[in-house]
Amino acid sequence: MLEAAKAVFITSGVDAPAKEIADLAGVGVGTLYRHFPQRSDLVKAVFQREVDACVAAGPALSANHAPGTALTEWIDRYTEFLATKRGLATALHSGDPALEALPAYFMERVGPTLGALLDAAAASGEIRADVTPRDLLLAVAGLCAPVDHEGAAFSRRMVAFLMDGLRYGAVPPEPRG
Repeated sequence: MLEAAKAVFITSGVDAPAKEIADLAGVGVGTLYRHFPQRSDLVKAVFQREVDACVAAGPALSANHAPGTALTEWIDRYTEFLATKRGLATALHSGDPALEALPAYFMERVGPTLGALLDAAAASGEIRADVTPRDLLLAVAGLCAPVDHEGAAFSRRMVAFLMDGLRYGAVPPEPRG
């Protein structure tokens, strides 16, 4: 149901009919409401699921890739998350008390993960060391803001330019020994 809600939120917004979400999930509307009695319950669950998936990707990427590659792939994942958030943005900024804790949840969870990726990439000399998690999160979010007549490919290209810029001024680690 969460995957269906995410897809519907992206295409139709968070106010899409519950039937549209239920149909895509292959369940009845009653089942959807039993799990998520309020629309805000569903929005919150989709948002937290996406944040948690983004956070979980950090250590997995670090374990399987060089630091710079892990950071770049994580930023790609974050860029995809922002596409989902576009569908949620109206709800997140609606003033609904049930959703007001979500921005803090995001920063508390994502900040340390991105910080570890940035630290590793800077220590390896693959990126400059003067960027903070908040700097990068806000820069990528700004580059992913909707632009008239441009789609997700445009945002991904702009983020790639940003990532290339992080390599400028990188200081290689001192040789040992």
